[in-house]
Amino acid sequence: MKKNLPVILLKGLVLIPHNEIRLEFDATNSKNVIDTAEYFHNNEVFIINEESQKTATPGFPQMGVIAKITNKIKLDNGNLQVIIKGIARGSVVEYINAETPENIEVLVRKVEERPIEKEIEQQQLTKIKSEINDYVKLVPYINNNVLGTIAKINNLSQLTDMIPPLLPISGSRALIYMMQIDPEKRAKMIIEDLQKEKEKQSIERAIDVKVKSELDKHQKEYILREKLKVIKEELGESGSKEDEIATLREKLVKLDAQQRIKDRIQAELKRYEILPPTSPEVHIIANYIDWLMNIPWQKTTKDNNNLKDVQSKLDDSHYGLEKVKERILEFLAVKQKTKSLKGPIICLVGPPGVGKTSLAFSIAEAIKRNFAKMSVGGINDEAELIGHRKAYLGSSPGRIIQGLKKAGTANPLFLIDEIDKMTKDIKGDPASVLLEVLDPEQNKYFSDNYIEEPVDLSNVLFITTANYIEDIPEALRDRLEIIRLSGYTEYEKLYIGKNHLLPKICQNHGLKDSKIAISDNIILEIIRNYTKEAGVRELERQLSQIVRKVVYDIIINKKEKKYTITAKSLIKYLGQPKYFTDRKEEQKEVGVVNGLVYTYFGGDIIPIEVNLYKGDGSLVLTGSLGDVMKESAQIALGYIKSNHKLYNIDYDKITNNNIHIHVPEGAVKKDGPSAGVALTTAMISALGNYEIPYDVAMTGEITLRGRILSIGGLKEKSIGALRNNIKNIIIPEGNLKDMEDIPKEVTSQVTYISVKNYHQLFKKIIK
Repeated sequence: MKKNLPVILLKGLVLIPHNEIRLEFDATNSKNVIDTAEYFHNNEVFIINEESQKTATPGFPQMGVIAKITNKIKLDNGNLQVIIKGIARGSVVEYINAETPENIEVLVRKVEERPIEKEIEQQQLTKIKSEINDYVKLVPYINNNVLGTIAKINNLSQLTDMIPPLLPISGSRALIYMMQIDPEKRAKMIIEDLQKEKEKQSIERAIDVKVKSELDKHQKEYILREKLKVIKEELGESGSKEDEIATLREKLVKLDAQQRIKDRIQAELKRYEILPPTSPEVHIIANYIDWLMNIPWQKTTKDNNNLKDVQSKLDDSHYGLEKVKERILEFLAVKQKTKSLKGPIICLVGPPGVGKTSLAFSIAEAIKRNFAKMSVGGINDEAELIGHRKAYLGSSPGRIIQGLKKAGTANPLFLIDEIDKMTKDIKGDPASVLLEVLDPEQNKYFSDNYIEEPVDLSNVLFITTANYIEDIPEALRDRLEIIRLSGYTEYEKLYIGKNHLLPKICQNHGLKDSKIAISDNIILEIIRNYTKEAGVRELERQLSQIVRKVVYDIIINKKEKKYTITAKSLIKYLGQPKYFTDRKEEQKEVGVVNGLVYTYFGGDIIPIEVNLYKGDGSLVLTGSLGDVMKESAQIALGYIKSNHKLYNIDYDKITNNNIHIHVPEGAVKKDGPSAGVALTTAMISALGNYEIPYDVAMTGEITLRGRILSIGGLKEKSIGALRNNIKNIIIPEGNLKDMEDIPKEVTSQVTYISVKNYHQLFKKIIK
């Protein structure tokens, strides 16, 4: 049988047959829907949901619920509240007036359910009622009247319609119940939902019981502690210790650390609490607890992953060093891509003053990490790094943990300075400890003797520095990626001094940089005549001395004016020049050759002098030469003896004279495999009476067959040569590949002469 009924579209609410819903309509809807149902359809309406299945008519479902308005109440605001009860499921035959939603009607046919065998129906009814009774025991908020009504129902279809609204199910699940025609399938769904809810409720109750038990335990502890406090007050034993323990317990609750660390602190607190104040262990345990509380176990900062911003900040803080900054940015890019710090540890190698430490600090600022620094120069005791056992008097954690505490986070940038100056003796080998610290496979569980709990260092960004790569322990050097920071050219120093150092110095001395004028030529004169270094530390000291004297003059005379530093006033501020780069001996000499060396302080020249005097052909070496240079001198003499005819040297002159080789500045130790050609040239010059040009310097090692071997540090040596006004440099042919690393400012002023063997060098220098 078909019916023509007005339609009510529900949103977020589902009506199932045999259940009621309460709706509120405004005056317009009341007139269009409720009145139509009352006057023309015996208070019957058709309820549909927008989420249900679609028919050929777009936007409207194929099935809904035939319902009846059972009660109407007019509210004070003019709206109409109605109670609608679902009667049966209805199948849509046709929608009428679908184009006007407020006046939709539907031609609907009641859905007939298939009959169920009495025995099966009774079994299903019994099962559902049993499940619902068990469920109510766990959830005692279902109305007893409803339970009584359910108990009296003996119709499976009616029962399976009445129960779903009582369950905490979603709207989509309720819609499935409404769409399901078969009572047996609805029964199966109800049993499944009841069992899920019972399991969920059981878990929640177990959690509640556990939480209550913990609360009871803490409450019990609180009461006992309060009683203990009162007892101690009565005995006159109360004091600051109880307050301290209470404060520590509050901090422990807020501590961001692994549970094992919290458990360890809790255990130590209990020990600390029961110990009498006179016990010698009290201060040891208190100090230990303090360290455990203040290590940043899991506190981290978020990295700045904007590499363009990082690059901009590095450029602002450090002039030049393009390849160094490029390599650091590549390292950060890989870290960002892989979310890991695994890989070689960066080691910045270069002479003092070139900006290794300040560059590391700038990296930390650019990527927004906290900064920690530890110098290992001169350390020979492993315990300095990994701490002493708590049993020792005055023991404390090592420098690694101390640095981590000062940084305040578990992922700082940690600078390990001067790793080439570590020593090794009977107290241990600090380099082997650093292997564990720097190895990403091991440092996740770094162990400090004092802390006794593994500390995760895998998120720390380690950067190391050294002055001289050869002095880094070999096992440690294998773990490092060496990035060289060479010395600055004088024009790079000029830029740094003018744009970075002078403004910073003026600010630190309370002087506006507009009050002092130092021209580029004056700064260059300071660089050339008052400093001799690869970096800019001495330049900073000289500029600071000028600014101090200016500030002193302002304070004494109580009159501010603009101070212009001239060449004449420079002597007043800095005294007489300390170094002279203009060479006065502008003529050729016999037995004097300029060698090139790489020292802790960058590249420099060393004049090598050779004299002959009657003797037995012995080789005399002075000038604090190292073993390598002594061997180079022996090799040079051997080469000259075997090739004396080639260089027109009388062999008797070699055997009947002692050859005295001297390298001035004897207080400074000199060594390294790059002085062979200079030593050979100086001896040939003295033995053959050849004059050597004053404006030539050379570097390279020689073999017994006269081959010239490649050397290291060509960039530093070139800068050192130019600093000493040397314009011609002889280099091994194998070092031509290193020319691209030398600044254009140097190559434009220096002529490079490459040679493969010594005879080729001799023909180029002796004309």
